[in-house]
Amino acid sequence: MRETGPRDAEDWATDDPLPGGIDAPHKWILYLDKISVSFDGFRALNNLNLYIEAGELRCVIGPNGAGKTTMMDVITGKTRPDEGEAFFNGTIDLLEHTEPEIASWIGRKFQKPTVFVNHTVLENLELAGLRDKRVWPTLITKLSAQDSDRIDATLRTIGLLDHARRQAGALSHGQKQWLEIGMLLMQNPRVLLVDEPVAGMTRQETEATAELLNGLAGEHSVVVVEHDMEFVRSIARRVTVLHEGHVLAEGTMDVIQNDQRVIEVYLGE
Repeated sequence: MRETGPRDAEDWATDDPLPGGIDAPHKWILYLDKISVSFDGFRALNNLNLYIEAGELRCVIGPNGAGKTTMMDVITGKTRPDEGEAFFNGTIDLLEHTEPEIASWIGRKFQKPTVFVNHTVLENLELAGLRDKRVWPTLITKLSAQDSDRIDATLRTIGLLDHARRQAGALSHGQKQWLEIGMLLMQNPRVLLVDEPVAGMTRQETEATAELLNGLAGEHSVVVVEHDMEFVRSIARRVTVLHEGHVLAEGTMDVIQNDQRVIEVYLGE
């Protein structure tokens, strides 16, 4: 198994849902093993296994109620599982850490963008990058040259350099989504969880988002939860299909599209 970066799609064994052998958390940037979560007798996750490599771009798909949101809640510390293990970067037990602690390693972008609409794009990034977010330090903190460079680089990455002085509320829907991704990048997470990033976007915005996420993979591990199958096809390197709280299938997009189980429960809808 290569340790230096993510695998290309052709490197994966398409008939084995657990490529490379799953024998230790330290091989994976994100390691969920036998995770189960129940709510009032309903099992939202049922013996779920998910293993993400450093620098990988992974798409997660599945019908409503498949467990996608609960999976992200477990990863970010919002929900504690009844059973199973969850590790970040091989040795950090996510189940022993709080949401704020986990947020310094794993950034989560929800479907609806949550930006400060009355502040400029630049101010949104400045606020996101502050290490001390208490009110008084926030008011008096001055940006260092290094912070300014990071903001400039982030603006270029998310394609909003020419909009830095605009109020966030005046941005298009797609631009707000990119700004929120930029706000996550200012916190320098190793893993990005991105929930339905192209919902409500124009075709041009969707294409730009695909380019953005592809560009982030490598330096970051990117997990994209999405219903838009055309978009998934445009970025997918490896796809995980959830159904009834567990992994139904996993592989390249070609493998997933031709899996009869996936067709019956999801793609054939």
